[in-house]
Formats: sequence, C-alpha cells, structure tokens
Amino acid sequence: MRFQQLLGLALGLLLSNGAATAQDTTSKELIPINIGGPSAGYFMTYVAADLGLYQKHGLEPNIRWFTSGAPLLAALKSGSIDQIVTGLAFVFALGQDIPLKIISWEVDNAQGEGLIATEGSGISNFKDLAKAKKIAATAGTCSQVSLKLMAKKASVDYDKLSVVNIAPPLFASAFASGAIDAAVGWAPWTMNLPAGVKVVSWDSEYGGVCPSINGLRPEYIAKYPSVPQKLLAVQAEAREMIAKNPQLAIDALQRQLQLSPAVAKEFYEKHCCSRLPTFEQQLDPQSPWSLVAPNGGLAAQALLASQMLYELGTIPTPLKPETVTAAIDPAPLREFLSKHRNAE
Repeated sequence: MRFQQLLGLALGLLLSNGAATAQDTTSKELIPINIGGPSAGYFMTYVAADLGLYQKHGLEPNIRWFTSGAPLLAALKSGSIDQIVTGLAFVFALGQDIPLKIISWEVDNAQGEGLIATEGSGISNFKDLAKAKKIAATAGTCSQVSLKLMAKKASVDYDKLSVVNIAPPLFASAFASGAIDAAVGWAPWTMNLPAGVKVVSWDSEYGGVCPSINGLRPEYIAKYPSVPQKLLAVQAEAREMIAKNPQLAIDALQRQLQLSPAVAKEFYEKHCCSRLPTFEQQLDPQSPWSLVAPNGGLAAQALLASQMLYELGTIPTPLKPETVTAAIDPAPLREFLSKHRNAE
C-alpha cells in the first residue's frame, strides 16, 4: 500500500510538471501584443478578448483603454502600445509623424453619429444650425469635424456659432441643466438622452466622417511579421461568432461602456450587419470603406477630417495625401482573403 501511494504521488508530480511545462511552452509560443484605444464601442475587440480568440490565434494581448487621445498617442510614440484601435486619433498620430500601418477598419462610428437638439431649440435638422444658442462639440474629434461640415453644408458661419467643448458623456447633464440646447456626438451618447432631447439629423444626412481603425507600429510588424495575419484571423472569427450570436456583442457593450441593455442593443444594431465594413468592401476601390482607393474610402475620410481640423485651428497643417496612403496598408488583408479563399 505504501509503495502504491508513493508511486501515485510520483506519477502525480510527473504529470503536474509535464502539464506545467506544456503550459509554459504554449505561453512562450504566444506573441505578446500591447493593444490600446479610447473607451468606445469596439465590440469586435471586446468579444475577441472575452472568448480568448487572441490566444487561439497565437497572440497574448494586454489591452489598455484610455480616457482620451493624448495619452494613447504618447503610448504609441513611446512603443508601449503595439496596436491601436481608435477613431480620429490616427489622424493626429500621422500629423505628429508617429509611424503607423493601418490594416483594417474596426467599426464605422459615423453610423451612430448625429446632431442632437432640444425640442425647444427650434432645430429640426442640421440646416437650422444657426438657431442653436449653445452647441456642444468635442475638440479634436469626429464631433468637432462633423459640426464644421454641417456648418459648411448649411451655409452657416462656424465662427458665429457658440460652441462649447464638452465630452459626449457629459451631454445629458448639460442638456438637463440648460447649459446647451444642441450637440454633435456619436453613439452611445446619441442614444442615451434626457426627455425632450432627440437626434434631429443623423450622419448620413450631412456626410460626416468618423472612422475607427486597427493600426500597428511598423517596428513591431518588422519584429513579428505574422501578427497582421493573426489579428485579421481574430477579427474574422469575432465577426463570425457575433453574426451567429449578436448577444455576445450586446453584452460586451453593456459591460464595457456601462450601458443599459436597450442602449447596448441599439448601439449594436446601428453599427452591425450592412453598416459594418466587410473585408471584401475594404478591398473594393468603390466602397466608402476602401483601403485601396487613394482618393476615396478611408484615405478620403482621413484627408477630409484633417482639412476640417486644420480650418478649425485644431492642428497646424492638414495631412498630405501621400502621408495617408503610405499609412494605409491593404496588403495583409489581401493576403488573408487569398489564403482563406484557397483554403475553401
């Protein structure tokens, strides 16, 4: 009996050490990647992290969510962030000569962006912009860019508008206190409004821009050239799983952004399905989400946003077209789709 106990103990230790060694080996085989972005509606990234898809495709993610773009850009510049999931912060990164390779869209936040106004403001759509007494727009974001575009299309002098720099999470309280009677923002803040306040114009009416992308440091890609393919595999599987079970995305949005179930569902429905750029659309020169059109798609949106930010005095100079096209790299996506089709 004593011998059997000792034998069992020895076997147990051997198996335990073997499992630990296997676990260590597996852990060492995963490529570390530091991911950063502003806290926003990036439901594909949330779901991929929730379901362990990064690890499944050979990556060990360390994800940090930032409260604003400045610390995110500082982290990217210092090399402490390898991948960014972000909106117009990438325009500022390129303007500051921070090396970046954009490999895919994450989500098109323009789908949930709009002009918000109180019932008593007299504003029925963006053409009534001049009626706003105090209008909120967040400096350096899609909010400010879209307000500038609205003013141009409505033939309103932007400089004569009374613009208040308020972050979207504060819109509701600012409306409730009477500090503002209009605002330009993106989801979920266009969906979580106090009584007597509503969206009077969605982005599709005035043609705003609010792209969110996945980008990597070129130096990191040089060190780990397989990572772009791995990230696209993660994104592809997250899309597939969400399409089968949208509740995965809705639950993730509810948890990450502290939304009600109804608002999380509305957010998802506003950005999913036909409104979510497919890989094929990103390689289509005619698509509004194209990565390959030098004068259209993402490049055109980045240049337009840059021009508006320049005219607003937010950035010193607009981006050059060659800077933008050099940063957008559709090659990994082409390779990924080619391998996927051949596998089928």
